[in-house]
Order: sequence, then C-alpha cells, then structure tokens
Amino acid sequence: MTDLAGTAAGTATTTTPAREPLLKVEGLTKHFPVRSGLWGKGSVVRAVENVNFEVHPGETLGLVGESGCGKTTTGRMLVRLLEPTAGKITFDGEDITHTKGARLRKLRQDIQIIFQDPYASLNPRHTVGRIVAMPLQVNGITPPGGVKRRVQELLETVGLNPEHYNRYPHEFSGGQRQRIGIARALALKPKLIVADEPVSALDVSIQAQVVNLLRQLQRDLGLSFVFIAHDLAVVRHFCERIAVMYLGRMVEVGTRQQIYENPAHPYTRALLSAVPDVTKLGGHGRIKLEGDVPSPIDPPSGCVFHTRCWKAQEKCSAEAPVLLPNPNGSISACHFPETGEVV
Repeated sequence: MTDLAGTAAGTATTTTPAREPLLKVEGLTKHFPVRSGLWGKGSVVRAVENVNFEVHPGETLGLVGESGCGKTTTGRMLVRLLEPTAGKITFDGEDITHTKGARLRKLRQDIQIIFQDPYASLNPRHTVGRIVAMPLQVNGITPPGGVKRRVQELLETVGLNPEHYNRYPHEFSGGQRQRIGIARALALKPKLIVADEPVSALDVSIQAQVVNLLRQLQRDLGLSFVFIAHDLAVVRHFCERIAVMYLGRMVEVGTRQQIYENPAHPYTRALLSAVPDVTKLGGHGRIKLEGDVPSPIDPPSGCVFHTRCWKAQEKCSAEAPVLLPNPNGSISACHFPETGEVV
C-alpha cells in the first residue's frame, strides 16, 4: 500500500506497511464560479486542484500552507459540506464523492469535523447538553443509559465538569468551548475527524492543552485525524505525516522528519524558515519570498510557485511538475528540488 494514490497525471508514490487506507483522495478539485466583479461571469476560483493523499487507521495527516491555499476547502469536501468539482473520495472502501440523503447522514457518524472558531461554531441559544446531544438526536440514536448520561460522559472525557450540562456557551472560556466542540465531534464515535485549525483561535497555553487532549483521545479511541493548521510547531507535535499546499495544489508530502529536517520543495523551505525562533537574531536563515501570492482565478502556467521561486527556470513556467520521489524519502512537485538539511 502507498502513502499517496497514483493518478493519471503521473503522481508518484512512496511505500508504507501494507494496510488499507481509511481515507483515500484522488484528483480532488473544487472550483467556485465568479458571478460578478473584475473577472466577469464565466471565470472560476480554482480553490483546490488535483489533490491526492491517503490517511490510514490511527494516523494523523497534517495539511499546512499559508492562508487561502485551500486547506479548509479540502477539509470541508472530506466531510461533504462542499460538493467536489472533480476527483474521488473513498472512505473505508466506499466511494463517498457524491453521497447524499440518508446514506450521507449515516456516513457522518464515521466522519466528523472540529471547526476553527469555538465562538461561532456553538449555538448561543442552546445549552451545552443540547449541543453535544444534537448528533445523537439527529441520527435517532439512544445510547445505553440515555442521551444525558452519554453527554455527561463525553464532557468528562474532554476534561469538562459533567454538571455543566445545563450551561450556555457564553459561560465558558475559548478553550472550554473548543472542548465542547470536540465532545460534539466524538458523540457518534467516528473513525475520522477533520480538525480545521482547532487551536488557532486560542492562546498558547490553551493550545497545548487542546492538542494534548486530541493526542490522548487518539490513543484511547484509535481515531484518525486530518489536522489542518498553519502553525508548523503544532503540526510537528501532533502529525506523523504532513502535506504542504500552495495555491490549491499539493507541493510536498512526507513524514514529520522528512518535511522538517530535509524538505525538498522550495516553498516548504520558505514556509519553515518563517517560523519564529527566539534563539536566532536578525532573521538569520529566513527565506523572504518576492511578490504576492497569485490569484486562484488566474494561476500561473506551469509550476504555480515559479513566480516567487528563487530556483525558477524556463521549464518551470512551461511545464507543471508532478509529485515525484526525492532522495530524502518525501515526494514533491518540483523540477529542481532542494537537497541537504535545513540549517
């Protein structure tokens, strides 16, 4: 079995122990139509373009990249909150790309999402008990001992007092609200959770608590995660494998060690160099990219990163690279990949 699904476009693979993936994504694409404005009707925003990856049982895959690169759109397609324009999503051996109706409701018992904003994702008019119980009620599930008992068990699991069952979201801190969101995601005992930047709205000390809670839940319940984030320190702590996205495309996929110690794609190196380091003064080692991120309405030809890449040559603007193996073990979409460890 492979870490990444091969595609007709020539996507390469790296080998892992033979086991069936829980989630397999092939050629996933999402275009949003432009209905007005400078670009006019008929144009599309290419939010996600030909994305491929796999997630195995009990594994955490991190999706990283700067804001607007398509991470959240990808995550929302996985849980079927957005309809893909093209591509295929296979979950537990079943094609769920266009699943609808009762089958989709059943599917969402196995795939849940933790939203980014703990303030906006909870209904302020509902008690915590009702919020966490909602997935059970929507799916007509009555657990042994009753719904209330199950909700109180979930609150205790995520480190909240079961006696807070009748409180409202405004009575909790940001970190506590995110724990409520996690409890709601766990209510149906899912196999896969898409965590959409679950700690970005929290302060650093609370971030550590929430990430450690997710790690503990993964060990105890055997969960798989797609962990979306732009905080590379958090991703390094939580994820076994990392996929780097730029302008809706996947540019590099590898293990934590491959990505952080010896990245092959120039964009990955630039991204890592931007992580603040208090042991370094004067921006030593920082790679400063020139220019702005191109518009996803009119992306550059060839490699979409060539307009900002210091290694770009004529081939880069003429031919789009595909994901190919690198000497470091990762796979990257670059005609002239980097070599050597990060200094």
